[in-house]
Amino acid sequence: MELERLIYKDLLAWKSENTGRVLELQGARQVGKTYILKKFAKENFRHCLYISMAEESGKDFLNCLEEAAKWTPGTPRPRYHVLKEAFRLYDQKFVDSGDTVIVIDEIQESARVYNQIRTLAREFDSYVIVTGSYLGKVLQKEFFLPAGDTDKLQMGTLSFEEFLAALGEGELYRNAGLYGGSQPDVYERLKGYFETYQYIGGYPAVVSYYAEHRDIAKCESLIGRLMDIFTSESIRYFTDITDVDVFPKLFQAIAILMLREKQGVRELPTELSRIIYQEESGRTTKKMVNRAISWLQESHIIGYASKSTDCDHLQIKENCRYYFLDLGIAYHFLKATGAEPRQIRGLLAENYVYLCLRKRLQKQKELAGNAPWFALYQKTKGELDFFARSLIDYKNYGIEVKSTDAAAKTAMKLLEDGKLDYLYLLKGDTKGGISKDGKVLTVPLYLVDRISFSLGKKCDGYSTH
Repeated sequence: MELERLIYKDLLAWKSENTGRVLELQGARQVGKTYILKKFAKENFRHCLYISMAEESGKDFLNCLEEAAKWTPGTPRPRYHVLKEAFRLYDQKFVDSGDTVIVIDEIQESARVYNQIRTLAREFDSYVIVTGSYLGKVLQKEFFLPAGDTDKLQMGTLSFEEFLAALGEGELYRNAGLYGGSQPDVYERLKGYFETYQYIGGYPAVVSYYAEHRDIAKCESLIGRLMDIFTSESIRYFTDITDVDVFPKLFQAIAILMLREKQGVRELPTELSRIIYQEESGRTTKKMVNRAISWLQESHIIGYASKSTDCDHLQIKENCRYYFLDLGIAYHFLKATGAEPRQIRGLLAENYVYLCLRKRLQKQKELAGNAPWFALYQKTKGELDFFARSLIDYKNYGIEVKSTDAAAKTAMKLLEDGKLDYLYLLKGDTKGGISKDGKVLTVPLYLVDRISFSLGKKCDGYSTH
C-alpha cells in the first residue's frame, strides 16, 4: 500500500527554494527514504539518475568515476568535467540541468563519492539528494564533511497523523477539537487508535502489515526482526565484534533506565555500563558504551533529552536522558523488562511527547535548544516532564504528560511561582479544556503534535489564545 508521508511537502519546498545546495535526507533504516525520494523524483523532474552505493549501481558508478578520472602523466589532462563525465558514462541520457535530479543512496558506503558533495553543490545545475541509513560512518577521518554545502531534512517513522492516514482516518485527526468541541465518539476512536500506535509504532512495513491484517502480535515480531537486522548490518561498520554485541544489551539497559530514573542521570554512559556489565565499569567498558550510543544516535534509533534547572533556559545540561525514536521499538524493549503494562503506557506516553517536541524543534524551529528539555525544580525537588522555550513569543511552556488524571503538583507550582507562562496538561482520557485565565490548557495526549507555542504572541493588542 502507498503511505502518505508529510515530508513530501518539505521536499517540494526544498525544490522550490532552489538553494543550490545538496539535500542530505537523514533517517533510520527502513523508514521509507528511498521510496519517497523515487516518488518525488518521478513526479517532479524530467530526468532522474538514481544510484545506491550499497548495490550494484554503486559499484558501476565507481567504475565510471574511475574511467572518467583516467589520465596518463605527461599527457594533456582531460578537458571535460570528470564527475559530470562519470554520470554520462553511467547514464548516456544524463544532462546537467534543472530538469534533472541526482539521488545517491547509502552514500556512506563510499568516502570517494561522499567527498564529491561540495563539487555537486557548487558545479552542478542538477538538483542533488544524498541519503544513508548509517551516516555515522561519515564521521570517520577519510570523509570530508561538506559544511555549508548541504541542506538537511530528517525523516522518521510514521507519525500518529500519518498512521491514521494509512488507516483512512486522517480527517478524524485533523478535525478533532484540541480543547473539546468534537463529539465524544471522536475522542474515543482516536484514543483507541493511539493505543495501537503506541504498541506498533510507525515503521512503514509494520504499519502496512497492520493496516492489512490488524495483527498486533505479528507487528511486534516484525519490530524485533528490524532490530536484529540493524544489529547485523552494524557489524560492517565496527572492527571489534564485541562492540556490536553491546547493542542488544544497550537497548535493554536504556529501557531499564527509563523505568528507574526520574531525576536525570549525571553520567549516562557510566550508569548504562553498570546495568550492562554489573561487575565492571572501567574505562574500556565506558568507551565501548559511548561508541555504541553515538552509533545509535547517528543511526536515528535513539535520541537524547537535556535537563533544565528551575525552567531556566540558560541552565541546560545536555545528554541527560535517552528515548527511542519509534514507539514500537520503545514498547518492544520496555515489554522485555517485565514491567507492568500501566508503567509501560506511562513511559510510552512520555516517549511520544518527546518525539513530537523533537520534530517541532528540528523542523519548524519553534523551540530553543538542541533537543527537548525536561526540568527539575529545586524548590520542591520535583520534576516537570518537559519544558519548552518558544522562539515565537519567547514564553516558557510546561508540558506535563499524564496517561491518567494524576495531579501535576510540580508543574502547577512552577506556574504559580512564575517560572512558566503556560502549562499544557496532556491526558490520555480527556476531551480537552482551558482554564479561566488561559494559562492551563488540557489537551488529549494524542493531539500534542497540534499544540501551539505562540499563545503569548500579541495580535492587534489581543492575545492569540
